[in-house]
Amino acid sequence: MYKTFTFLSLCFFTLFVKAQTPAPTVQDYGKIDIADLELKSCDFEKDANAMILFDEGNVFYDHNLDLAMERHKRIKIFNDNGKDKANIRIEYYSGGHYEYITGLQAQTINLVDGKPEITKLDKKLIYTEHIDKGRTALVFSMPNVKAGSVIEFKYVWNSNSISNFPDWYFQDKIPTRYSELTTQIPDIMYFKLKSNVVQPFIKYTKSSESRSIGSGTDAISYTLEKETRGLANIHSLPDEPYMTAVNDNLQSMVYKLTSIRPLGTFTKSYSDSWAKVGGILADDDDFGGQLKKKLDNEDEIIATAKERLTTEAKVAYIFNEVKNRMKWDGIDRWYTNDGTAKAWEKKTGNSAEINLILYHLLNKAGVTAYPMVVSTREHGKVVPYFTFLYQFNRAVVYVPINDDKTYVLDATNKYNIYNEIPSDILNSDALYIDKDKKQYDMLYITRQAPVRRVVILNGEIKPDGKMEGEASLNSFSYNRIKSIDRYKTDGEKKYIDYLTENNNNLKVSSLKFDGMDVDTVPLVQHIKFNMDLTGSDENYIIFNPNLFTSLHNNPFLSENRYTDIDFGYRNNYTINGTFKIPASYTVDALPKSTSMIMPDSSITFKRIMVSDGSQIAVRYNIDFKKTMYTKEEYPLFREFCKKMYEMLNEQIVLKKS
Repeated sequence: MYKTFTFLSLCFFTLFVKAQTPAPTVQDYGKIDIADLELKSCDFEKDANAMILFDEGNVFYDHNLDLAMERHKRIKIFNDNGKDKANIRIEYYSGGHYEYITGLQAQTINLVDGKPEITKLDKKLIYTEHIDKGRTALVFSMPNVKAGSVIEFKYVWNSNSISNFPDWYFQDKIPTRYSELTTQIPDIMYFKLKSNVVQPFIKYTKSSESRSIGSGTDAISYTLEKETRGLANIHSLPDEPYMTAVNDNLQSMVYKLTSIRPLGTFTKSYSDSWAKVGGILADDDDFGGQLKKKLDNEDEIIATAKERLTTEAKVAYIFNEVKNRMKWDGIDRWYTNDGTAKAWEKKTGNSAEINLILYHLLNKAGVTAYPMVVSTREHGKVVPYFTFLYQFNRAVVYVPINDDKTYVLDATNKYNIYNEIPSDILNSDALYIDKDKKQYDMLYITRQAPVRRVVILNGEIKPDGKMEGEASLNSFSYNRIKSIDRYKTDGEKKYIDYLTENNNNLKVSSLKFDGMDVDTVPLVQHIKFNMDLTGSDENYIIFNPNLFTSLHNNPFLSENRYTDIDFGYRNNYTINGTFKIPASYTVDALPKSTSMIMPDSSITFKRIMVSDGSQIAVRYNIDFKKTMYTKEEYPLFREFCKKMYEMLNEQIVLKKS
């Protein structure tokens, strides 16, 4: 019989049936209530620029067990800021006709003289964008859109794979008045279900009907089980500081077919284990088939690498050769598009092509290395129990040096270094492939050691309410990588604006770097600066010693939090400052030395301030001992941050003698 295995509890379904709120009506295409055309705002999210009136999906297997989904979506545009929601993009996996779209229709409905006026989309304006060999998008802009418009479109998504069940997201970046998913699944299919639904369904129905496929002695009888689930008044998912991937947080239901039993005795298994997923990768022409492809003029690089005395030296050399030769096209995939040989020739490729080239050269040079697939922060965390290849979106290289040292190499970013795991793949699982031994194992990628940033300040306060001084910014690990990336990408002017946090009273007269071209040392930034101490007058000078730290503005001001916080890695900040006082001034108000610690000891904050009458010495230290906080922990975390930033911004007052 049909079974769904749910790892997030759905035990409250019985409560949903008893819900008192009636389910909103899903209307036929082209039929609309005047009230929706007159609607001025979202009832449950007043500041929304647009709202999904309804999003209806019906996923089914037909009598031939072909898989399809009928979808109908309707959106209300409240104002000009919401008009961007009329730009529609429908992506699908098109390689080998794996998925395809049929029956696309779209139209805009406006209220004119009290009556609906329909403007249909000219199908000639639908653009087919071929993203790469595996993905395609249908792209179009709705016609005649203005504040007050309602847009709607419908289509049929089709798949030639019985196991390719589509994901369903009840939630979106704008509020949703109603979202409904209907599934029609034969009871001979066994699924895993990943449910991330946190509010009660206002509609839940279930029914079944008998069906058969084939004829005579070959006929297979089964029961088609139909379920409909509806959610109403779903708040939009906001962009929040340090949030995990959008798709990790949206209320959703994701199905994964694990096996099918058409005769009760014969079982066909799908990729229901990571070993099977690894085997699929190893045999795939666009992954495993690329691992031994010869590259033009590779012999010289391999020979030079073999001359290096240590494995680490070989890795560093080959990594830099690939990183400096290849240009990333900005596309993350676990599979190659043109293939490694052609990408090497063009000196351009996607993440799989660049990093499988890196693996190939390391392997040829005698380095024990394995191709590995990962998921970037933007793509989302890998759910270990949900054995699905498309949880991954990037190929990298795993190099175990010894029991205490391993490298995860990604040559797509010009500022990555071989001995630092790329920060955008931390805190998630990865799958590495040993094709020769047919071993495929999962690893959790994390970084235990804190990433340091040390700021040293020396300033002299002038009697006229100005400060002159020097600063030394010492950036390690990811702080080093990000600083170099930002400087070379944005240019010096914008980078200085970033350093000063756009404070017009703080001027940088000189900026010099040490260690920018040497991966193994910290980046040191030497700054000369001057500052107008606003708020000062003829009797008082007021200043904040918290300079060049990027720790002025508290990003956690919102009272509500909809997503977990993920810093990616531990941070440790140290700020040391010495400030010379004018001879004609004394210290009138000096913040007290203090310390503060989170109840779970996950963050410590210390502030020391002392003065001998001629100068003031300050020291701040902030140590984050864990990288993630759930949204349930947010109230306590927010309160700690509020107090900490208040202490970081507390000012020193000097009084004229």
